[in-house]
Amino acid sequence: MSDYYKMNKEQLKKEFEAVRAEYENLRALHLSLDMSRGKPGFDNMDLSEEMFDLVGNDTGFKSVNGTDCRNYGGLDGLAELKKLFSDILEIPPEQIIVGGNSSLNMMFDTVAQAMTHGMGKDPWFEDKNRKFLCPVPGYDRHFAITEYFGFELIPVAMNSEGPDMDAVEALVKDPSVKGIWCVPKYSNPEGITYSDRVVKRMAALKPAAEDFRIFWDNAYCVHDLYDEGDTLLNIYDECVKNGNPDLPIIFSSTSKITFPGAGVAVQAASPKNVALFKGRMKYQTIGPDKLNQLRHARMFKDADALKRHMKKHADILRPKFEAVLGEFDKQLKGTGIASWTNPKGGYFISLYVPEGCASRVDSLCADAGMVLTPAGATYPYGKDPADSNIRIAPSYPSVEEIKKASEVLCTAVKYAALEKLLA
Repeated sequence: MSDYYKMNKEQLKKEFEAVRAEYENLRALHLSLDMSRGKPGFDNMDLSEEMFDLVGNDTGFKSVNGTDCRNYGGLDGLAELKKLFSDILEIPPEQIIVGGNSSLNMMFDTVAQAMTHGMGKDPWFEDKNRKFLCPVPGYDRHFAITEYFGFELIPVAMNSEGPDMDAVEALVKDPSVKGIWCVPKYSNPEGITYSDRVVKRMAALKPAAEDFRIFWDNAYCVHDLYDEGDTLLNIYDECVKNGNPDLPIIFSSTSKITFPGAGVAVQAASPKNVALFKGRMKYQTIGPDKLNQLRHARMFKDADALKRHMKKHADILRPKFEAVLGEFDKQLKGTGIASWTNPKGGYFISLYVPEGCASRVDSLCADAGMVLTPAGATYPYGKDPADSNIRIAPSYPSVEEIKKASEVLCTAVKYAALEKLLA
């Protein structure tokens, strides 16, 4: 493709007419395509169907230690799953809480409890200037939690290694900064894995606020697309080395391993933090859904079984990612109007278009029957200052649908960019 920025006015007009005609042809197809959220596809969820036969009258309802999973109790989850997630997250089992289906729910609860009862100190609501750090582009649902609780959201730029740690280290000198959101492996939406250097600097932070916490959402810890995936340094071990054991609160789940609506979520932290959380949970619940936990424990008897399962996921997801990236290479490479990430795992691709064009691309795609994550969603308050980032979620549609959706998207990007260049 020719570089649009090297074309003269007449060449741009000619190119725009061709792109507009292509766009109108696609719009006439009355498509219905969706790449808006990182939902597993039916083919991914089908991989876990056997789970429903693993608990019942023939297989029994008891965990390895004899707990009857039909009854009350087991506040912090089954021992089998604690062991499984201990092996995955490299944190002692006694420092892991296994809960319901949603790690996001656990994050919300953690913030809500800190608001009313503090994080080992004063309640957060007492600080009327409370702030939270938000690496951008990032996960909109993270930002929404702290926005809901009245925090000022402070954007921190992401680079190829993770958050800009110079900025983080400067910002945590403010005692009103209570925490930072992190998706450290295959980040949402960049697909970046934090470098060892970033993890070490994060673990060595000396925040002015004693109750500052790193919300470490390791959602994609086993979600490699290729045999050689990224590796992530253990944040908890690094924090212990730096005398900061209470700094990180680590989250994960099986939402994109088994079933998003019926998975298992986990929360891990220092012994002191876990004791704090469990002390509060006893007022909140008599125990999680242990039957669902038992299904998961019987399906994934150890970390190796889970990794074998994730290779099946990768075989389904990899062609979907490659379909998007292949279309980007075919239609946008060399035009100078777009750049994108090429992740080794996770659920998203981050696309950058010319400044001021993301909302227009969103609108053009919607007009042609394709739904994207709303422009700006990856920034606090839904406002991308440059209006240039678009989050692509290729997991849900079929490969054929993704190819067509990517064609629509590329055409919309060219359309919006040419409009701007000709304005």
